[in-house]
Amino acid sequence: AFITRQPKFESFFAVEMMFLGNTEALAVSSLQLKQMKAQRLVTIAMMSMSCVTASILGAYMQMMPGQYVIAAVPINIVNAIIVTIILNPVTVTPEEDVIAKIGSSAQVAENTQTTDPSGSEELAEDQVKADAKPKKEPFFSFLGDSILGAGKLVLIILANVIAFVALAKLIDSGMQLIAPWLTLENILGVIMFPFAWLLGLDVPTAFKFAQFMGTKLVTNEFVVMGKVSPVVQSYAPHFKAMLTVFLTSFANLSTTGMVIGAFKGIVDRKKNDVISKNVGYMLLSGVLVSLMSAGVVGLFSW
Repeated sequence: AFITRQPKFESFFAVEMMFLGNTEALAVSSLQLKQMKAQRLVTIAMMSMSCVTASILGAYMQMMPGQYVIAAVPINIVNAIIVTIILNPVTVTPEEDVIAKIGSSAQVAENTQTTDPSGSEELAEDQVKADAKPKKEPFFSFLGDSILGAGKLVLIILANVIAFVALAKLIDSGMQLIAPWLTLENILGVIMFPFAWLLGLDVPTAFKFAQFMGTKLVTNEFVVMGKVSPVVQSYAPHFKAMLTVFLTSFANLSTTGMVIGAFKGIVDRKKNDVISKNVGYMLLSGVLVSLMSAGVVGLFSW
């Protein structure tokens, strides 16, 4: 936070998601997220597109060069902060730049407003004063609530992922009725070609790189890694380094469903609607971060 001049939580979340992944980091940060304004939540959603889970890095390194996989993780963090500052600049006052704590007055007020059907602000304020020293919740009550909340969150995320994958497949099937070669992968490959060429690749190699990029965005990184792992060592060092770094993130269409599903189970409908309206920015953020990280590593590998 000191180096980037970003709010405390956004800076912490950038590091947190490097180890936990997107939905896990969102879940354990639910108390903080509930107390943040919608524009800051959009920033968090955009950053969530550029993470990986530490537990899955071993699988990546079985298929792709390990040194580039490890290099991609911290570079993605820095680039995620840079890209979100550009795409979604947010002014955070010192009063807003606080870390939520269990039992704080803000949490008590939020719980009171949630449970109070009348919506009376005076009743909420009286309740905050009465609960200034919150009672300690029994362990098994806390455990039961946590399990129930986690179960609901998993189901919401799963439903959203299925819906987004099915939607992509439906679009593909519809376009293939017009032309057999017309798929989301090919369309995105054509769109990504200029960016692949700007990374320093010749035209045929850049088109091949762009096709991998399009496939990753529509499906996921494992699909592409599985295709190239048998021959990845035969690629030129520049191409190999940039492809590995670009693939080392969760930036794809199904991840947008996971992130939106996670927020839907954590924040209220109004805030979730703001996030849902910025799905395009979320995907753009993930693509730009991956491109920037690939470009940075490509500068040092020829």
